[in-house]
Amino acid sequence: MKILFASAEVAPFSKAGGLADVVGSLPKALEKDAEIAIFTPLHGCIDVDKWGIKELDNSVMWISFQERPQRFRLFMCKLPGTNINVFFVHNDWYFSCFKEVYPKWLDPRYEHERYIAFSLATLEYAKQLNFKADIIHSNDWHTAMIPLYIKANYKFDDFWCRAKNVFEIHNLAYQGVWFDDVIDFANMRRDIVYNEWGCEHWGRVNWMKGAINYSDKIIVVSPKYAEEILTPEYGEGMDYTLRGQTHKLVGILNGIDYDVYNPKTDKNLVKNYDKKSLKNKEANKKKVCEFFGLKYNPDRPLIAFISRLVPQKGLDLVRQVENELKYMEADFVFLGSGDKDYENLLIWLSNNSPNIRAYIGYKADLANLMYGGSDFFLMPSAFEPCGLSQMIAMRYGSLPIVRATGGLDNTVVGYPLDNSTGFKFWDYDGWAMKAAIECAMHVYKDKYTLNAMRNSAMSADFSWEKSSKEYLKVYRELAGSL
Repeated sequence: MKILFASAEVAPFSKAGGLADVVGSLPKALEKDAEIAIFTPLHGCIDVDKWGIKELDNSVMWISFQERPQRFRLFMCKLPGTNINVFFVHNDWYFSCFKEVYPKWLDPRYEHERYIAFSLATLEYAKQLNFKADIIHSNDWHTAMIPLYIKANYKFDDFWCRAKNVFEIHNLAYQGVWFDDVIDFANMRRDIVYNEWGCEHWGRVNWMKGAINYSDKIIVVSPKYAEEILTPEYGEGMDYTLRGQTHKLVGILNGIDYDVYNPKTDKNLVKNYDKKSLKNKEANKKKVCEFFGLKYNPDRPLIAFISRLVPQKGLDLVRQVENELKYMEADFVFLGSGDKDYENLLIWLSNNSPNIRAYIGYKADLANLMYGGSDFFLMPSAFEPCGLSQMIAMRYGSLPIVRATGGLDNTVVGYPLDNSTGFKFWDYDGWAMKAAIECAMHVYKDKYTLNAMRNSAMSADFSWEKSSKEYLKVYRELAGSL
């Protein structure tokens, strides 16, 4: 069985969110059961020398979009620790000119053009390489055009006409919506794709809707989120379409790479530890406090927040109770960047609170140190398709404080149940979050319960070995129908 993964980002080469972690980790767990190729853009931020990325011979390809020719080149290297080929689609106009995966302030039309070009180039390059995939696994709106291309442009193409499409929704909030003239740019048959059972949605092109309708299976990144998106509250205007495709919908919980996120071997930690040496965790807590300019106090819990600063992540709840947080017997450290409104909130709190500090930006080494040094991990999301941060936090013995939604509800066992791994609250309300934090602070004083919960959290299995079996089941079901 051959599987082609197409994604806007792939760890460790390029990363802006959890999508990169999934596409960089899942194939490793599938390698022994399938032949895999990964396609991703060659963003300007990717260090080609560090990863040994080389251009393939005779790789230049020209594709015209509305009579505007674009020049592509193809580069390749192995996914670290595997024999899996990762192919990087190079284009000076759309990708190599930026030092970010998702540059800010781009014209929306141009953003659509970027991923249309990447998606079509991916299919053409796979054909050139004779990688005749049984399954094409597309991810989020950036590659949602691929199922439409397969069902429309390649419907009678001997190479692609029998390929099955798996479309994975990592976040339904971002759907890829634009005016219908973009279909002409994409070289698609308007009469085939632009209709209510295709990609037309309220008079606009919606690439995610098209992929939902034209794919053979839809994977959502947690069972709870698969249920939630069928409702108006979480459906982002796509719930009606999804309710018509429930026979294709599968919820599979994502995993994390236990080789990458391992407190016993993580070089970003001051002192490594495992379940049997949890006392070493305190050295990392001291280092985090030192970095953020907080006074280390073993009697005060350290609560970490690591995330993109966007409305989804619950920072409105922090704003609701900011004055109460400033007087809690706990210290808070924030890491992230995003909306200026939230960045300014955290900067103001950092400058005007004795116990709250923030680093605006993203540092991977600091993030791992914060996982290792914090006692609790705050994740009060308005919605969360799966969430990887809470799994990583548990791996490092940092107990999550989460709103019970989506993957957070699926992964965290709330106190005081048996084998509790964290703390939950249900209402999207700052005072409900504050009560959950206070509950965690109470448990912090009870070291027996705290260590028992840490042990349970660090023993939880969120490895890809477990999740990959569910993916294989989907692939084999589709491949069996070829």
